Amino acid sequence: MPKLSNERKITNEAHDPIGAHQVIIQAQTVKQIAMVEQWQLAGVKMARRSRGILITGGGTFLGDNIASALLAEGAKVSLLVRPGAEDKLGPLAQHTRWSTADVWSPASLRGKARLHSAVVHTVGSLTADPAQGLSFHRLNFESARNVANMCVSDGVEHIILISGVGAPWINRAYIRSKREAEDYIDRMGLRATIVRAPLLYVPGQSRSLFYRTLSLLGALPPLSWLYLGRIAPIPVDTLARGVAKLATSPAEDRLIYYARDLRKRIRRGMPRQASDIMETYSPQGTNSISPYEALDEDLPFGWSPSDEPS
Repeated sequence: MPKLSNERKITNEAHDPIGAHQVIIQAQTVKQIAMVEQWQLAGVKMARRSRGILITGGGTFLGDNIASALLAEGAKVSLLVRPGAEDKLGPLAQHTRWSTADVWSPASLRGKARLHSAVVHTVGSLTADPAQGLSFHRLNFESARNVANMCVSDGVEHIILISGVGAPWINRAYIRSKREAEDYIDRMGLRATIVRAPLLYVPGQSRSLFYRTLSLLGALPPLSWLYLGRIAPIPVDTLARGVAKLATSPAEDRLIYYARDLRKRIRRGMPRQASDIMETYSPQGTNSISPYEALDEDLPFGWSPSDEPS
């Protein structure tokens, strides 16, 4: 009986060649559709990479270092510069697209993030002057809120927030304002990447023995695996390169990154080529006058105090 069934099947196909061809055509069509979907997905990924990355805080120490690290990764970089700070861009002005905007003015941010794949928000301050209305909430939360809203309205799905890690020497009000910003961005439905950075420093510049010791111990296993590895000051280049890796890598489910995570990202990536921008741009430290000035000054975000903590 099985043999007869096979013979009938062959006989039926011989008498119905059109049906057999239809099956073949349908199979080819399904394969072609799958190939088209793969091409479309690859096109979307390439388009996202080609749209570039927008950085707030152009003309500041941290913003410019992250921009230089992104350029070294081959990314297209755009900068948002505070009005009046255009001259602080230095050589970056020739290698990036930049425009002026005030992160505390939602109207000035309108449309600035369009055609970008991600936004890196670097603006913030460790100091405040409530008497002049410059509270931590305004300096750190409101700026992040406005930038997150800009991402939503301009169709940018990925935002990287440079936040801060809690440590005994960090003002609690500062950390509280950063956590409020993190929560707000998370509620907005954006693909958020939170970088809880410790204090930063420039290698070779004078620092107190306390912070030099912290940096040394925090980079050595097994201490680097513990809480000390999160709060110990790190070179600004480590943060910049780590953020550049996060901005240019495929999406991950992880939300919060610490110093150790940034080091792992850098080690996992390909060896970085020397960047003319990184070699040319060397911010110089100056004293700030007010928290608003500190946002555009040449001191790094989270600058390590020169004196021992009291």
